[in-house]
Parts: sequence; C-alpha cells; structure tokens
Amino acid sequence: MARDDQTTGYDGDEYDGGDAEALAARLAGLDDELIERRAEALRLSLEDYDLDDEDADLLGATIVDEHGNEYTPALPVVAIVGRPNVGKSALVNRILGRREAVVEDTPGVTRDRVTYKAEWMERRFSLVDTGGWEPDAKGIDRSVAAQAEVAIDLADVVLFVVDAMVGATSTDEHVVRLLRKSGKPVFLVANKIDDARQEPEAAALWNLGLGEPYPVSAIHGRGVADLLDEVVKVLPDFSAIAGYEIGGPRRVAILGRPNVGKSSLLNKAAGEERVVVNELAGTTRDPVDEIVELGGRPWRFVDTAGIRRRVHLQQGADFYASLRTSAALEKAEVAVVVLDVSQPLSTQDLNIIDMVLESGRALVLAFNKWDRLNDDDMENIDRRRYLEREIEQDLQHVAWAPRVNISARTGRHLDKLVPALEQALESWDQRIPTGKFNAFLSELVAEHPHPLRGGKQPRILFGTQASTRPPTFVLFTTGFLDPGYRRFIQRRLREIWGFEGTPIVLNMRVRERRQR
Repeated sequence: MARDDQTTGYDGDEYDGGDAEALAARLAGLDDELIERRAEALRLSLEDYDLDDEDADLLGATIVDEHGNEYTPALPVVAIVGRPNVGKSALVNRILGRREAVVEDTPGVTRDRVTYKAEWMERRFSLVDTGGWEPDAKGIDRSVAAQAEVAIDLADVVLFVVDAMVGATSTDEHVVRLLRKSGKPVFLVANKIDDARQEPEAAALWNLGLGEPYPVSAIHGRGVADLLDEVVKVLPDFSAIAGYEIGGPRRVAILGRPNVGKSSLLNKAAGEERVVVNELAGTTRDPVDEIVELGGRPWRFVDTAGIRRRVHLQQGADFYASLRTSAALEKAEVAVVVLDVSQPLSTQDLNIIDMVLESGRALVLAFNKWDRLNDDDMENIDRRRYLEREIEQDLQHVAWAPRVNISARTGRHLDKLVPALEQALESWDQRIPTGKFNAFLSELVAEHPHPLRGGKQPRILFGTQASTRPPTFVLFTTGFLDPGYRRFIQRRLREIWGFEGTPIVLNMRVRERRQR
C-alpha cells in the first residue's frame, strides 16, 4: 500500500514532469463515449492475465445507477438485539473471532450501536452490537433503547438474543412485538446453553412465536457455527438499506496532545460547559459525544483524551484513555487534529497525524490559541515566523489537509471549521468513474512513462477505484511501480480532482500474462 506520507524509495521530485493543467485540459476534451469504450477495451485485455477470485470480485463490485454515478453497494447488516446482560456483546466477539466488544458481568456496558465487519463462509457482512432494550426506560437507558430500535430498522437480518436459563420475560415479549412490526428475518438465539443437558431450557422459548430457538453458548462458542450457517442462507448479497449511516450527523473526532484545547473547542462549539476544562493536562479520560450545530447543520463531535508519549502509557487510566481515543477515531469519519500554536510542533503532534493517516480518516488541522499570536510584541512576531517554517518542514506530507486558525477559548473563526469539514468529507466520499480514471492513467503514462528498471518497464494495465472513505485505487500492473512514481500519480490525482482533506490509498496488483 502506498500512502501520501511515504518517505522511502525514490524522490518524488523525480517524477514532476508535465503540466497538470494541460493534462486536465486534455481529459476535459475527451468524449465520454470514447472514454467508456477505451476503459472497456482495457478491462477486456485483463483476460490475458492471471487473475484470482479477489480480482474478479473487485472488477465486478461497482454498480452504475441511472444517473451514471458509480458506487459500491453496502454489505448486508446483521443487528443483535435483546435485554441487558443476555450476552449480545459476547456473541459479537464470538462471531468476530476476537475480543472487540467490551464485556462485563454488569448490565448496560454497551450503550451505542457499534458496527463491526464480520465474515463467515466467505460471506462478508456488517455486525451491529446494540445496548440492552428495556420498555419504559428513562434517561440514558431510554437513549440506549432508542439506538437498539434504530438498529432493527436499519438491519437486513436480526439476531434476537435471549438468556435461556432465565427464560422469556415480559421485556422479551415487548421486543418480539417490535420485531414482528419490522417485518425483518429474525433468528431467536437461546444463549447460555453451555452443554447438551441444558438444551431443554431452550425449547421453552418456542412460546415467543418466533420459530425455532437456536441454542448457543456465546462464551464457549457452542452452536454459533450452526447459527451462522443459517444466517448466511437468508443474507442478501447487498444491503437493502444501502448506506445506512447516511442521514445521521457526521462524526468528528477531536484529537491532539494533552492541554491543546480539545475540550474547550467542544464546549465553545456546543455553547455550554459540556466537558470539564482544567489547566491540568489529561483532564478528559473517556471520549465524550455531543451533537453540535455548526453552519446550520448538526455534527457529532467526539472529544477524546490527549495522546501522550509512550512513556506515559504504561499503566493506569491514561493507558485505557489512549485506547478509547483510538477506538473513537475508528468510529469517526473526519479527525480534527488540534495543534497549539504557542508551542513548537512536537513529535507527538506528528505521531497523532500519522495515526489519522493510518486509520484512513479525513483530516482537518486546527491551529488553536491563535489569539495569543495577535499581540504585536516581538516574541509573537518571531513565533509566527517559526510556525510557518515548522508547517512547511514538518507538515509537508499533509499539505493537502485544510487548515483553520482558531481560538477555542474566544470562539474566533470557529465558523471556518465547517467549510473545512465539509470539504474534507466531500473528498473522502468522492468517486472517480472507472472510464475517466483509466483515461487519466493513459494520458499520464503517455506523457511520463515509468522508467526502466532492470531492463523492463512496468506497465499499468487497468485501474479502478475500489472504494471510497478513503478513496482507494487499485492498479493492475505488469511489475512493481516505484514509490516515487506512485506518489507522482497521487499528486496528479489531487491536482485534477482535488481530494483536499483526505488521504489517497494506491494499491497495486502485479499480474503475469497467462501461459498459452
């Protein structure tokens, strides 16, 4: 995988030939029909090369709608619902094959609906863990129940988990009514059946009227494989609720070193003292979600714990706070990395930016405490000059990220954050049609071919955008492309299509010609 911040290999300047504007003009002058015919011819020429099943899936995964827009359909969604403490998260961990969801003996550990990517018998699907559902719940429990109800609405298949050792309760009957109303395929999972002697307990659940109960033990794994075999039989190829996250507020993670002003930024955006702010570094421990209205639309801001140097992460609450910050980033769509302009850029700052790049999230850089540089004394004038130099030297690999100069304490220029977030998310979601991408590659290679390596010249056979979020491109080639050449392709992509605020992933698949 080649990433924008790659610094190894050949110098990217080696491949700076040609004029991006001229290339863009040539692409604009090409006939759409010609572009499509050329791409189809290139696609057919791949038949002469050894392709594996993954290649075939990739090449056939894109769907074109009636407006000519390309998209990749969403994976089918399986939601897991039930009362608190019946073993929903334990079942999630068992299906995933790893300890991903937090599991404790106390009820109510899971609160949000959390989505994981799962696979069974070569079928991939989204697995949604939910908090325990209870009727007439108040306060936070009501919100948790609401999340579970949303999960049912947005699922293709529902796994209804019941504690077989307790039997059907009045709450379970409430959930059954909810499930019947939804009209979704439902699998009744009788959990905590640890051995064959307990199986008669599951038989009592026939009374719920949801058909055959599936006796399983989420902790020990007993019966889970049989359950999944039946689930994949009814799973659609693609979700009927494609893009199930669309429509809710976009998730924004606020990241940075301790004491750079992350919580102050959330408080100012929310217009209230939502999180504790203190001069003491490391005040925030748990990620705090808040719906914030900015620029006339809602956003879900997530304040996270400051990420310290590894030395400080060896023990205690700070270690777990750091893990939660990483998890919050994985759930976010765009990361706002807050940098303190009154302090020199540190290795920690760069590590946090690298963490965002690794996660593939959209990125906005917020330079906080800008009000401190407004004074015209000599010290501040010097700091501004040094800051520009630091940005030029240390942040060159993320020059594509939108920059906003703000003051979280006073609220200065907070409104500029919204256009930057919108731009980054638009780039993150951007898809280039396969025909146009291949026309771009053809023109680029004709103008500036890959240099010879060992007497051979690697050729690009075909290219496609495999996915968005972040934009991920796959190139089928006859040989390995130099890192510098891959960076050159990425720069040209940015110059023509923008992609401001998002990392670009460029993968290669080296394929050999079939033996006759």
